[in-house]
Amino acid sequence: MPTNAPDYPRAPRTELVEDLHGRIVADPYRTLEDASDPATQAWSAAQDDLYAQALATTRERAAGTPFETERLTARLRELLGAGFVGAPAWRGERRFFSRRAGDQEHAVVVVAEPGPDGEVERVLIDPMALDPSGTTTLDAWQPSKEGDLLAYQVSTGGTEESVLRVLDVATGEVVDGPIDRARYSPVAWVPGGASYYYVRRLAPELVPDDEAQYHRRVWLHRVGTDPATDVEVFGAGLETTNYYGVSVSRDGRWLLVSASAGTAPRTDVWIGDLAAGPRGADEVDGVPPLREVVVGLDAETGAWVGRDGLLYLHTDLEAPRGRLCVTTPDEPGVEHWRTLVAQDEDAVLQGVAILDDGSSTQAELLLATWRRHSVSSVTAHDPRTGAPVAGPLPALPGLGSVSGLVTRPEGGREVWFSYTDHVTVPSVHRFDAATGTTTLWAAPPGAVARVPDVRVAQIEVTSPDGTTVRAFVVARADALDDDGRPTAPAPTVLYGYGGFQISLDPAYSATTLAWVEAGGVYVVANLRGGGEEGEQWHRDGMRAHKQNVFDDFHAVAQHLVDAGWTTPDRLACWGGSNGGLLVGAAVTQRPDLFAAAVCSAPLLDMVRYQRFGLGVTWTEEYGDADVPTELDWLLGYSPYHRVVDGTAYPAVLFTVFEGDTRVDPLHARKLAAALQHATSSDRPVLIRRETGVGHGGRSLTRSIGLTVEQLQVVAHGTGLAP
Repeated sequence: MPTNAPDYPRAPRTELVEDLHGRIVADPYRTLEDASDPATQAWSAAQDDLYAQALATTRERAAGTPFETERLTARLRELLGAGFVGAPAWRGERRFFSRRAGDQEHAVVVVAEPGPDGEVERVLIDPMALDPSGTTTLDAWQPSKEGDLLAYQVSTGGTEESVLRVLDVATGEVVDGPIDRARYSPVAWVPGGASYYYVRRLAPELVPDDEAQYHRRVWLHRVGTDPATDVEVFGAGLETTNYYGVSVSRDGRWLLVSASAGTAPRTDVWIGDLAAGPRGADEVDGVPPLREVVVGLDAETGAWVGRDGLLYLHTDLEAPRGRLCVTTPDEPGVEHWRTLVAQDEDAVLQGVAILDDGSSTQAELLLATWRRHSVSSVTAHDPRTGAPVAGPLPALPGLGSVSGLVTRPEGGREVWFSYTDHVTVPSVHRFDAATGTTTLWAAPPGAVARVPDVRVAQIEVTSPDGTTVRAFVVARADALDDDGRPTAPAPTVLYGYGGFQISLDPAYSATTLAWVEAGGVYVVANLRGGGEEGEQWHRDGMRAHKQNVFDDFHAVAQHLVDAGWTTPDRLACWGGSNGGLLVGAAVTQRPDLFAAAVCSAPLLDMVRYQRFGLGVTWTEEYGDADVPTELDWLLGYSPYHRVVDGTAYPAVLFTVFEGDTRVDPLHARKLAAALQHATSSDRPVLIRRETGVGHGGRSLTRSIGLTVEQLQVVAHGTGLAP
């Protein structure tokens, strides 16, 4: 071990080797999988001490710079001080929305409605009022069709184990629930508010111990009744790991149910006529016969019944960049679909909104939002033919991201959408098709911070197989010449994800701005595996093709070096979850290319990943280690299995969360131990553990605290000396 290397705690190491389908696989740190093992606990406690010592040293070195703890904390609070406001969910004259003031720990749910002296706002759900410790998060909410009831789901400690309740909007009183085992459950209200459809797992005693996270069903619940009496609607006999979606049309006639096995990019859809009554004399009202819309085909489809009574389908069937189809609910099968908005060969269809005059259900205008190389655009179409039409369109403030096209359930010519880009906080805009005007509808409630004068460029890089990969480069204007090129190499963060069809589109980021303001360069790579270029782009980075994601990332990193943006001793990689896997692959495949890495809530042991957390639901993304051919894919890049003794690895900061029920912290423990044992570098390998939080939402204070430490460690590792 190098002279200046940290004195790493000794991990329990064994000579465990397994024969897996004829492949000899070593697993020297298997015992670290068990968080309850006293040896694991002692090792973790020693790692906590090591991290505390290293952080103290890093903070001493940051004194007097923008990354001094108090100064950086204050700056991040300032950059986040505008808060957040979400698009409205209209229910008659009431509108519901999420909002977080700049100093609030969590967003709250607000209802606004007419009062005797104008509009009145009331907070309906405040997670801090429910739990002043800040460890309770609001996972989802859904108002009834009339807007007099609100279903909401909360969980504690980061577990994401949502509990469902219903409150009376007028009084704020909880009138239904709690219903547990409602993680990731949609709520589909039936008109009148007496009942709703939702998704709930079977009781633990009804399933094998290691399958308690699965076995979901669609249920019909009547408000105020014991959930034990809920009616099972759908799911029996289908895939154990299925996730379900459920919705009810505005008029209450049509029930739509969707199913996907884990995170597989395939969705089956069924439709039922609630006006047709139950399936038979011994069946329950509210459980109609369900007809196939699209079942068993290799495609994702979202379906809904519009105000005009037609069945609309947003699908990538025979259109990997997406198309919009239409049929009638009485003839829902694929053979009856008519393409309304065809696939664009250069953009991905994100969503649509259909507008009318509010007095008739006859559609007048169809708006479509597109993702064109990660930048949003909007087009207008004839709602009957799909043909492009001239005329006014929503005006977008810049080259950024649009999320959602929200209309009133009762129709009208208005549409609301959220917009953001790299230097613009998210805000809500309103487009009036009658006048062709776009106006700012709702800005975040807090003060918008002064942001540095930055430039954003989208670069194109060629991956080893010839594929063009794009990335956004954010840099201070005074660090660029007149041609937009760097005047000198700078400490640089390269961020990526590359999986699950998730797109890294332009978005406001306090982390990015704080880094760039201090003189760094921040780069966001749009890698295969994501959704930036459609479903084929996703599939080109999954399963047998996962190495493409890492090759894309390495290609962007090498380009940044070759083009003079940075140097390997000033370059850091950063990612979380599936992006943590990306960082693990970068560190173990190209340790020569990076000086530092932030690896957050990562997947790293790809041979055993499906045995823990929600791993089994991701086999369609990565592969199944119980299948010999697929095990070979996984072994080919599994970071834990690619560690080589005597390699000079970058500095690595693993950040893990003890409440994480998606990705078990064992992954970070095992790779940290392996890297600490193997590295010939004096650059530290550290673990930052946090309790009371999990994979998803967290309070503002905790978010800032984590970001401060990550930025300080990366600044030290890349030599950023403002």
